[in-house]
Amino acid sequence: MSPENNSSKFKVLVGVLSVLLIGLAVYTIILYNDSKSTVSNLEQQKIEIETELEELIANYDEVIQENELKDNDLLAARERIEVLLDSVKDAEANVALIQRYKAEVGRLKMERKALFRKADSLIAANDRLVVERDSTSSVLNKTIKVVDSVNMENEALSETVKLASLVNATDLRGEAVIVRNSGKIVDTRRSSRADKIRACFQLAPNPVAQAGDRIFFVQVINPKNNILGEKGIHQYENGVLNFSKSVNVFYENEELDVCALVDAKEEDLVEGRYTINVFDGGRQIATTTMELK
Repeated sequence: MSPENNSSKFKVLVGVLSVLLIGLAVYTIILYNDSKSTVSNLEQQKIEIETELEELIANYDEVIQENELKDNDLLAARERIEVLLDSVKDAEANVALIQRYKAEVGRLKMERKALFRKADSLIAANDRLVVERDSTSSVLNKTIKVVDSVNMENEALSETVKLASLVNATDLRGEAVIVRNSGKIVDTRRSSRADKIRACFQLAPNPVAQAGDRIFFVQVINPKNNILGEKGIHQYENGVLNFSKSVNVFYENEELDVCALVDAKEEDLVEGRYTINVFDGGRQIATTTMELK
């Protein structure tokens, strides 16, 4: 073969190889750009999945916090989404992974709809309970007010009956007396001659008062502010009463004259003004004074 033919063939071969190299380079560039675009697209889809998952978490937080729901299903679903979000952030994007995550996000959205419908039902039920509770509370408060009003009326009526049933004493008189050996009693105005103090009073009639045995207490106080007599002590609801003499009578709701003789020591019978009080239990029902020379 001639040198010219060999040279021609070599030039053709070089030309073909050059075309192939240029084609390979173009193909490599196109493939690189496609791969770069695919990776960028996958990363963008990954970011979109993360955003959707974060929005789902925010939705759950809003429903749970605003309505103060402690529903276990809602809390568990929110926790699953958080786990999935962490997994997406740590994973390297690829087509298969992105497809799986998209399918999972779709399933979670469907689950959210079902759970939120349940939450709405729970919220509505809670609202009804609040209304019923408020209604019950209102009725109860009204009932309490009525009961309180009735109790107040009963207490007032009871107090009125109690006051109406009290026995009062009238015409209380006090006098010093001399007791003879014969038992005869003589009045005196002189303290030096007196032996005892006599207190007489009249119980007023009262058909409402309870009939039967009643005890009245006579209190005699001399000018030195000393209590004469037996100096007994009667305890009642609001305090203590010191008395000179207790008198037991049978009250039949009619007018009744009562007298009591109060013993006195010689040193207690002094000149001056004496105070005499009569008590029914702890209630003072009569008072008067007398003078001794």
